[in-house]
Amino acid sequence: MPLSILEKVEIIDVAAEGNAIAKVDNLVIFVPFVAPGDIVDIKLTRKKNRYAEATALKIHHHGEYREEPFCEHFQTCGGCRWQHLKYEKQLHYKQKQVTDALERTGKIIAPPMLPIIASEQTTHYRNKLEFTFSDRRWILPHEPFDQTPEELSALGFHIPGRFDKVLDIKQCHLQPHLSNKIRNAVKHFCNQNRIDFQNLRTHRGLMRNLIIRNSNRGEWMVTVVFGVFDNHNADRRNKLLEFITQTFPEITSLWYVENPKPNDSINDLEPVLYSGQPYITEQLHGMQFQVGPKSFMQTNSTQAEKLYSAVNNLAQPSNNRTIYDLYSGTGTIAAILSPNCRKVTGVEYVAEATNAARNNAAINSIHNATFFSGDMKDILTQSFFDQNGAPDIIVTDPPRAGMHGKVIENILIAAPQKIIYVSCNPATQARDIALMQQQYKVEKIQPIDMFPHTHHVESIALLTKTDT
Repeated sequence: MPLSILEKVEIIDVAAEGNAIAKVDNLVIFVPFVAPGDIVDIKLTRKKNRYAEATALKIHHHGEYREEPFCEHFQTCGGCRWQHLKYEKQLHYKQKQVTDALERTGKIIAPPMLPIIASEQTTHYRNKLEFTFSDRRWILPHEPFDQTPEELSALGFHIPGRFDKVLDIKQCHLQPHLSNKIRNAVKHFCNQNRIDFQNLRTHRGLMRNLIIRNSNRGEWMVTVVFGVFDNHNADRRNKLLEFITQTFPEITSLWYVENPKPNDSINDLEPVLYSGQPYITEQLHGMQFQVGPKSFMQTNSTQAEKLYSAVNNLAQPSNNRTIYDLYSGTGTIAAILSPNCRKVTGVEYVAEATNAARNNAAINSIHNATFFSGDMKDILTQSFFDQNGAPDIIVTDPPRAGMHGKVIENILIAAPQKIIYVSCNPATQARDIALMQQQYKVEKIQPIDMFPHTHHVESIALLTKTDT
């Protein structure tokens, strides 16, 4: 079949990565931004032996699961790619994604799935967004190319697959409305005062990134990331920071960072507090967690509380149990489990996060939690288990890549009665569970939606030790 236009093709399903599926002459075709039941004309853009990729040209009939997207940046911005799909159907496909990963990737017979936990808010649910400055924004198809530098400037999100292109965001529906006001005011002030935006190829230009965080207690943190300073730039920096301070008294913590590197990460840089408190505070399960400019925290606070409740319900800790919290971050899971167990041991790669975990334990008067920092595969040894007590329960919440093979080996050596595996990637979760299935069986799976209008889903698996 040559690359061509196919007319009036029915969309029949949704794939794991969020694209919809059509099938023509036994060829599976992946199409973004359409919904099951749609009848569409599509243009093939790529063809392999067993599948093809296409774009939708025209929708002749809207399926029953389609709804009108609410954001003007839909399809251009890289986020919220499921706005066109009714929320109840999003939940259906997310739960199906978890089942498919276990059965197809892990070759595991999945137990009856607990109903996916829906998000109370489907917009304005994030507590952190990072925006990028650019001196030449992504030009939309209907726009002229001959524009002024101010018209070409951008403060927004990277175009998917284009590191050097940024879509200027007018209104984002992911964070509460104050976020839009701050971002738009900062952009306007910089343009009015000729504070230059970075060029994403040369990395020249003072303005690099704007990070906006908020907490469920109504506190706001802003971190402005600048390029390399000289005396002139320091004056412009201070002028901008003072403008932010005076214009937005709602901001309780204002930081800045100098980033001379070609990449945007600030984890290896030292932020400077310009005004306000050095942290904002999240309240979860009646506990207080301080969040700094480099802290990791689940970006949907309301759903995070439900996730931690689900972990606690599956773990069922008791006063005689020792729990290990792997990839413990700033210690939220350890803190929430600590009142109902004998001891919690947290292990985390990032030293700063480990320090934050210790601080959060102290704030909440937790005395039975200890935290260690280092490479998980090197720390989890028999000697470590002997010194800190063998775990009765292990909770593991690794990054998207899943767990290192050596970490899995060490967990099997420790042989806890229960493993609670929290994952933002059902495929790598299924892969890792498959490596443990000779000693463990999957008892329960609890999906939870942390990111409405995306294909991403969180999956919590309860594994129990077999008798063999």
